Amino acid sequence: MNEQTLSMRLERVAAHVPAGARLADIGSDHGYLPVALMRRGAITAAVAGEVALTPFSAAERTVRENGLDQQITVRLASGLAAIEPADEITAISICGMGGETIRDILDSGKARLSGQERLILQPNGGEQPLRQWLMDNGYRILCEELLRENRFDYEIIVAERAGPVEYTDEELYFGPLQMQARSPAFLDKWRRMLHQKHKTLASFAHARQAVPEDKVQDLARQARWITELLA
Repeated sequence: MNEQTLSMRLERVAAHVPAGARLADIGSDHGYLPVALMRRGAITAAVAGEVALTPFSAAERTVRENGLDQQITVRLASGLAAIEPADEITAISICGMGGETIRDILDSGKARLSGQERLILQPNGGEQPLRQWLMDNGYRILCEELLRENRFDYEIIVAERAGPVEYTDEELYFGPLQMQARSPAFLDKWRRMLHQKHKTLASFAHARQAVPEDKVQDLARQARWITELLA
């Protein structure tokens, strides 16, 4: 993967960035996403934020080698601290980290959000607490996508602030739009997950030490939800 050829996962994230956006890519790694979008003329400006020095230097190099220093600013900063009001950001992408981490980045950086930005989030697991944060903060989920790449399931969640939003516990767990669409990739993922849950429940039953009852009940409830979804 490089700035010419994005991974399938990042290609799908790129598809949700509005044309002409001013993008902040948080945890930008090598800066491939903003550079690819800028090379295609899909965005007008970008900030690539990185908290670690090695990927920050890699992103700087990618931007420099593509002659995009004027359009893309690379900043060494934690989370949304990479964004400044003068950037006039209209879209924020946060990809390739756990859902809880993405939630914490959004929560600790709330003061940096104008509420006008589109959020394009690609969590590696932990989607439920991330959707919970979006609901609690008045973000409506506009689009959800699930894809499988290199034997991993990746979810993409696109949201915008829209005022009070209500999702059920099941919708927060599966994704409200995914539940409706029931794509083959979505159903395949949950078939695999149900198999895993049953295996874990069976191992609990044979465990030498008692597993806390609330943990067993929580897992049993999830298995029940998945069974009902697939029925």
